[in-house]
Amino acid sequence: MLNNIGLPGLLLIAVVVLVLFGRGKISSLMGEVGKGITAFKKGVKDGTDEIEQANTGDEAKDVTPETDKTSSKDKV
Repeated sequence: MLNNIGLPGLLLIAVVVLVLFGRGKISSLMGEVGKGITAFKKGVKDGTDEIEQANTGDEAKDVTPETDKTSSKDKV
């Protein structure tokens, strides 16, 4: 059904939306859509950075001082 709208059909839809909602409402709506897209991109980037950091990080290191390691083994 939507395969053959074409450029004239899209322009007609744009004009109808402009008449129904007005210029100010559409401009504020597009601003909110832009902010949403920016927040989504930032979230995706943060998620991929977190995954990359988890994958490239070394395994958990034992940071217990050497003197404590030997004394804890002797207690067991």
